Amino acid sequence: MVEPVLRVENVRRLFDVSKPWLERVIAREKPQFLRAVDEVSFEIRPGETFALVGESGSGKSTVAKMVVGLLPPSEGAVHFSASMGGARVRPGAIQMIFQDPYASLNPRWRIRDIIAEPMEALNHPADPAARAARVADLLTLVGLSPLDGEKYPHQFSGGQRQRVAIARALSSEPQFLVCDEPTSALDVSVQAQILNLMRDLQERLGLTYLFISHNLAVVRHMAHRIGVMYLGRLVEVQETEALFAAPRHPYTRLLIDAVPDLEQIGRDRVPVQGEVPSPINPPSGCTFHPRCPLAMEICMREVPGFDGSVACHAAKGQAMASSPPLS
Repeated sequence: MVEPVLRVENVRRLFDVSKPWLERVIAREKPQFLRAVDEVSFEIRPGETFALVGESGSGKSTVAKMVVGLLPPSEGAVHFSASMGGARVRPGAIQMIFQDPYASLNPRWRIRDIIAEPMEALNHPADPAARAARVADLLTLVGLSPLDGEKYPHQFSGGQRQRVAIARALSSEPQFLVCDEPTSALDVSVQAQILNLMRDLQERLGLTYLFISHNLAVVRHMAHRIGVMYLGRLVEVQETEALFAAPRHPYTRLLIDAVPDLEQIGRDRVPVQGEVPSPINPPSGCTFHPRCPLAMEICMREVPGFDGSVACHAAKGQAMASSPPLS
């Protein structure tokens, strides 16, 4: 059995959103905590693209930040395989492609300096001439010209800036890339170019991706497996085509139903009803039950356990006969 590159075990992340201490004492209020991520577990295999999807506020980006070390988990652990150094991952082995190419590049630096910065931080290669040659190679690899290294970020389009961001991420020779909505800030016509570039680089360089997105159409094109998140919890994980063919969780079904599909013109669609509840004061039991068309009485009382595939009372057939639907 192939050892996973990444193993996330029951990670939880809380944020203290309490009022200042003195105000709480005067008002006799307790501290408040926002549960951004709650007991999330998954694995990513070598050379795989594992995608996390969900509405805004579901905790996708918080998981990504914990994976790359920008945020420590409040509970749980993130483990990398021995091939990446285990607990002490090789510097530069993990890189991140950010959502906004306009904000992620220093506007005062030339492109050559932006791409070379990780190499200088790692002192690899140590020879400045070798670094310059690698910058030129990386620009060519992502579909730009080596002459573009003399330009500044404002001289590029959004898609070209994201290509620069990808080249910078590759400059440290990483094995694992976290892609946090890398195409959401781009025009639709440019998104396909960047996604195809990322797939091509994955095949050529043997990269492993954690892909964060709210766009199921993009995820279907990119991912081998998909994890669906809702209000900080993982509610379903399946192979991509299996998930689209037979989603098990009602939330997944509603998300897929909202994706435009020319083959489904004329078919009645059920939109996702209601708003995402507050993560500071989430509903009891299954947090999706106020919006779920299959909600039962048990859903209000008990949090459904995640069995590695789905976390849903209805999907598991628990208490279907004895639990009446919610009115």
